[in-house]
Formats: sequence, C-alpha cells, structure tokens
Amino acid sequence: MSFSFNAGFKALVATRCAGFRREAVGTDKALKQAAVAITLVADDDGSGRAAFILTERPSTMRNHAGQWALPGGRCDEGETIAQAALREIEEEIGLRVPESEVLGTLDDFVSRSGYRITPVVVWAEESKTLRLNPEEVAIAYRIPLDGFVTKENVSFVSIEESPRPVIRIALMGSHLHAPTAAIVYQFSELLHGRIARVSEYEQPLFAWR
Repeated sequence: MSFSFNAGFKALVATRCAGFRREAVGTDKALKQAAVAITLVADDDGSGRAAFILTERPSTMRNHAGQWALPGGRCDEGETIAQAALREIEEEIGLRVPESEVLGTLDDFVSRSGYRITPVVVWAEESKTLRLNPEEVAIAYRIPLDGFVTKENVSFVSIEESPRPVIRIALMGSHLHAPTAAIVYQFSELLHGRIARVSEYEQPLFAWR
C-alpha cells in the first residue's frame, strides 16, 4: 500500500485513529507525562508521498544526545496531551499547527527512564519550511511512510534482562529503537488495519536510564 499526502490519506488516518481503542497506562504518580508527535507531512522530493518528521538530537544534549526521536517532551502543568505535542512541534521544528489538525492518539509507552509517553498523530498541511531549534534538533528528516516498516527492516532482539523483545527498525545504516520504533511500528500497522501494542516491546539497554 502506498500513501500520498492528500485529503484521501488524511481521511484514512482520521478513520483509523477514530476506530482505535488505545491502551492508556494507569495513574502511577511516579511516572512523568510526556507527549510525542507523529507529524504527518509531504515529502520534500516532489513525489507527493506522505512522510513523518524524525529528528536527530544534537550531540551536545545532556540526555539522549545524537539519538533519533519524534518531536516531543514533557507536558507542562495544565496542558493536555495534544497541546503539549503541538507546543513541542513548534518549539523544536518551527511548525505551528492548530489543534483541529490532531487526528488521534495511540498507546501510551512507559519508558525505562520513568516517562509515560503518549503519541499524538498530527496533520501538518504546510510544512515546506522548518525552523529547527539548534538546542534540541540537529537535523529533521522527512521519512516516507511507504516501505519504512517492512518485514525486511523490522527486527526483534532478545535480551537477558527482559522477557519482552527489543524492537528496532533499520535506518540509515543503523537502527531506530523504542520508544520511537515501537510508536512508528504501531502507527504503520494501524494504517494497514492491524493492531500492534507497544507494551509488548522493550528498549535497548543503553536507554535504561
């Protein structure tokens, strides 16, 4: 299945999200609430393909330096999940998106670092110009959805420290790991009408901090 960035694809995503019964994590007060955005945009190669924004963190960051991530961060007091995701999109990559363009939310992912991460699916109609915040983003990539999640580039690795498999997606000669890999995998499965749960997947040991 191929995905073009157009009204038909937007309607498909909205329908899939509306019919999705997401799994929410309980009210553990020790968990810090965060939101990340699956920001849907047009690829910038003129193909008209649908893509999502993936950022690379600067090497100077104190935590998660050099790692790939979806735009996002900790929720401020009084913010909804959607408001936090939209604020992070604007702060990190310079896109101002109205709340009406939020298409849905996916399963919460509890990170080993103590965050409850809620993914928010966002439609960014106008995204030709990104303004990156150099303190948080070194590079922003537009990753086409076509062919990104396949049997060939998704793998599951066992580790002694956990019964859950570590999910990873081949990317640019390396691998994208959970939580981002789990979230993108779930979204891709949803686009194809299938359900995958992120609670089934583990993070690599280097992310256990």
